[in-house]
Amino acid sequence: MPDILVIDDDPEIRETMAALASRMGLSYGAAGTLAEGLSLLGARPFGVVLLDVGLPDGDGLSALPRIKALADAPEVIILTGMGDPDGAELAIQAGVWDYLVKPSSIREIMLRLSRALSYREQKRQGQGPVALDLTGAVAESPAMRPCLDQAAAAASSTAAVLLTGETGTGKELFARLIHRNSARAKGPFVVVDCAALTETLVESILFGHKKGAFTGADADRAGLVRAAHGGTLFLDEVGEMPLALQKAFLRVLHERRFRPVGGIEEIESDFRLVAATNRDLSAMIATGAFRRDLYFRLKTITLDLPPLRKRPEDVGPLTLFCLSRLGERYGLPHKGFDADVLAILQEYDWPGNVRELENVLERAFVAAGREKTLYPMHLPQDIRIRVTKSSLLRSRERIAAPAGPPGQHAGEPVRETPPLAGLFSQKLPTLRDFREDMERVYLKRLLAECGGDLKKAMDMSGLSRSHFYALIKKADPEDGQG
Repeated sequence: MPDILVIDDDPEIRETMAALASRMGLSYGAAGTLAEGLSLLGARPFGVVLLDVGLPDGDGLSALPRIKALADAPEVIILTGMGDPDGAELAIQAGVWDYLVKPSSIREIMLRLSRALSYREQKRQGQGPVALDLTGAVAESPAMRPCLDQAAAAASSTAAVLLTGETGTGKELFARLIHRNSARAKGPFVVVDCAALTETLVESILFGHKKGAFTGADADRAGLVRAAHGGTLFLDEVGEMPLALQKAFLRVLHERRFRPVGGIEEIESDFRLVAATNRDLSAMIATGAFRRDLYFRLKTITLDLPPLRKRPEDVGPLTLFCLSRLGERYGLPHKGFDADVLAILQEYDWPGNVRELENVLERAFVAAGREKTLYPMHLPQDIRIRVTKSSLLRSRERIAAPAGPPGQHAGEPVRETPPLAGLFSQKLPTLRDFREDMERVYLKRLLAECGGDLKKAMDMSGLSRSHFYALIKKADPEDGQG
């Protein structure tokens, strides 16, 4: 198997790396463009990829999800002349082995290569890939591959896990996935909603209480921490945990012992901790709203779930999964969906993530009744309006600001060729083509005079609202009309 692939547009770098590989007794491949490098990776496996960032046909960092999604993914070392802290953060989050800035010494590069190849070999000689039980989870997007790898690593350990991500990205689902694939799968999975804990009852809910400890405590009651004995304790929205409780809970995490309210003797609980939050705990630490020592207890393993807008490949499979589950829930036959429905769902930015998608699909499912196929009319109007307006705004920008002819300088007015110039000195177009050309010229002039104001342009055109917007959509070059 080839050991090293260098993807770099600098021929001197490629030659240097070729000599270095020969010196180390390693086989070698090279590519000067991102497309060529991805083609080589698709043809055969490599052990390590030395990847440049600024390539002629794209940003090397943008290809990381595709590289890491390969069946036998190589280790990746970024080797770039553009040392960018944000780029380094993105690269490390995407699972690269290292991030080096040119010029790096040959000795340093050799050392990093040797370690990366050694790590890869040990990984390949290990137990092999972990087969996760993904029941209830849809994660086919390349952006989700690192999340599944981290979940597999977390499931094979007993370390504390901190799940982060926007509301609705599936943090509890991944917490259950980790539990279900762990050695504690047969134990309980206990959820603590930290946002719902009240100051007065929080200790009783978590640690339990003895009979007579307070008014209404008419019997002994075990708390949620004890209920998680032998299983997993999931702290949902841990950033909402009251500050006064954080100190007490810190000791529980350290000792795995606690005292019920009104109790004298301490009780043990052997639980595995998984926490989740949609808040920036580091920022909360800076303002004193979250304890630093508790934060480091929670984040032994961290797993950041991407929002749905960054994993568009999952929208279709998620839609199928949700519709199948809705059919079972409502006792109705399975429903399919029109291609236009999928186009709308993929165009929407989903601020509420998977949770919002599930809600929208249920509304559409109910609206469709016993019909077997979902059509755009079944989708909520607010979703269709938002997607349509976004599409029209993009169309307006493309129509109102066309590229000028060659040689035209920035800031100069667009020099349009008169629409009838030379018309009769060449073959006549069809009447339909002529009409559409004139419509586009008219719209460009109209929108330019109205400063891009659609309502003003519509009033000036004298067209009905539906006719005007249909004309804009037809004139959009990306719709194949120009």
